[in-house]
Amino acid sequence: MRKKILIVEDEEHIADGIQLNLDAEGYDTVVAGDGQAALEYWRQGDFDLIILDIMLPGKDGLDVCRRIRKEAGRIPILFLSARDREDDRIAGLLAGGDDYMTKPFNLKELMLRVAAIFRRQVWYSTNTLEDDRYRFGKYWIDFNTYRALGISGEMELSQKEVMIMKFLAEHANEVVTRDMLLNAVWGYNVYPSSRTVDNFIVRLRKVFETDQSNPKYIHTIRGAGYKFTPDG
Repeated sequence: MRKKILIVEDEEHIADGIQLNLDAEGYDTVVAGDGQAALEYWRQGDFDLIILDIMLPGKDGLDVCRRIRKEAGRIPILFLSARDREDDRIAGLLAGGDDYMTKPFNLKELMLRVAAIFRRQVWYSTNTLEDDRYRFGKYWIDFNTYRALGISGEMELSQKEVMIMKFLAEHANEVVTRDMLLNAVWGYNVYPSSRTVDNFIVRLRKVFETDQSNPKYIHTIRGAGYKFTPDG
């Protein structure tokens, strides 16, 4: 079945170029010119990916992404933006983005990024653990529903938080580098810094660690990365 992609871009020549190349790669595409139209298309259509410009008229791309995530939308989102500062990239990924490309960009690279997002979806949907509800200590994570039991009770995790925990669980008691996590969860070239991973690890420790300064499960290995010890 052909993948369906929503392109949200207010500059017509950029939208046309993206659409032309995606169509040539065998994807079905729809174009929206502003944030409100993007939300309406997303709510009505069965899309597999959103390519989302940040600087849009009216509701900007970050607001659109947050709204989709708030409505429990798990669709992958690839941000396009002229903002290339480190903090801008982090803000986009923390808002729920799966990838972040700065303008001007190479269309061939964009096609590779799109393909990589779909490959990561295949990895996540492949059952490599004994049970979809993964248990460690007195806690659990359901990789299908994104629900988890943490120190504050039952809650819903973000897509990226669940993907990080799945990767850590697959490599339990092993040291995993930040680059390994970036590659598995976001794609190796999405972000040239470890701060993205570190921010998400802090968030996960708030969920599962009673003493975040002395973690029982998610450990920092100085100069190397992280180690997840499900037995504590």
